[in-house]
Amino acid sequence: MPSTALAATALRAADALDRRWGGALALRVFFVTRPRMRVAPDAVGIMRDARHEHMVVDGRRVNVASWGVDGPLLVLLHGWRGRASQFAPLVPALRADGYRVIAPDVAAHGGSQGGRVDVRDWLAVLAELQRRHGRFRSVIGHSFGGFAALTAARLGLETDTVVSLAGAGRPAVFLDEFARMMRLDGAARDDLERRFLARLGDTPATFDLRYDGIAHPLAPSVPLLIVHGARDRQVPLAASRELAEATLGARLEVVPDAGHTRVIGHLATVDAVLAHLAIAPVSAMHEVP
Repeated sequence: MPSTALAATALRAADALDRRWGGALALRVFFVTRPRMRVAPDAVGIMRDARHEHMVVDGRRVNVASWGVDGPLLVLLHGWRGRASQFAPLVPALRADGYRVIAPDVAAHGGSQGGRVDVRDWLAVLAELQRRHGRFRSVIGHSFGGFAALTAARLGLETDTVVSLAGAGRPAVFLDEFARMMRLDGAARDDLERRFLARLGDTPATFDLRYDGIAHPLAPSVPLLIVHGARDRQVPLAASRELAEATLGARLEVVPDAGHTRVIGHLATVDAVLAHLAIAPVSAMHEVP
């Protein structure tokens, strides 16, 4: 992906020539997933200890890492341009508490097959994992993965809890941040959203019903933990505050000295996640006879 400054300059130039060109180019840049994130050096050991397999989702091979074979199942869901290995700092603590952990690379991310991708691919991966493994103890999502986890649970995914790390309750947050970084004016930002909805085949009404977790919040029967770093420069803390205020019973944990990515493995995050999992009601499907 080109640098932010270069991409912003190209978008403004295209928009100045013809707003249709600017909107079309903005949409293409928004959905770019390259270059793919590499496995960080400190995550290599944890990923080497994982069991690696793949599954086919909508015709594409998706890589899945897993740790453990027994215990309540947790799914770790990375965000846009992320990968499963980002959760490496969190995995040892989850395993030590007896959880089985699965972390997929969504299509066009990590080691999975590429191609066009949008939020529906995150939802499809969760649906396929559920088909294979049954109900989840929790889905823990980072950034866009947190939004996708929330959306899936709102739409009927069977999970006891949801955890959003540096996430948001509605897709407009990600569109707004992209527009800010690309320095799009109001008209260009609105054109981007119109094209975004067209790509997903939605009207504004159907889009809000399906994806807006603020207007249509998660039911309190699925406890929601929200963790956000105060130094996050990619997704504003205000997005998590908005989500917490809209969701009955949700708990917000603000980590003062964490940014967008480092919040995943921060000690405060680990403690908050383990405490949340320990006290959240357990589905009868997980109870030992």
